[in-house]
Amino acid sequence: MSETTPYYRIGGEDKVRLLANRFYDIMRDDPIAKELYAIHPQPTDRIREVFFLYLSLWLGGPDTYQQQYGHPRLRSRHLSFSATPELKDQWMYCMRKAMHETVDDLPLAQQLLNALDQLATHMINTK
Repeated sequence: MSETTPYYRIGGEDKVRLLANRFYDIMRDDPIAKELYAIHPQPTDRIREVFFLYLSLWLGGPDTYQQQYGHPRLRSRHLSFSATPELKDQWMYCMRKAMHETVDDLPLAQQLLNALDQLATHMINTK
């Protein structure tokens, strides 16, 4: 793994875990994301860990997610949910807040948010 990947530029495991947890904390606590939080399995301990592992992989860190779960196949893994444009906006709202609270490198944070917005748009399966 190259230490120039976003994973390391953010701050490695501790910062990526903080980002994943803040994302779910915001989703849980902010009324704007109420609908999004409601579709997540409770308690969120397991999904927080899976999301942390996925983010680590996506950011160029360890491939533990792929070792444990195989190829991410994000869209197919989410087809059982009605992924609407409104839920995508709630997801991005939570990620934007979490990213700005945890990532010190603001240009990098914006690059990642742009890429995540494209990914989240790809996940929409219901208009």
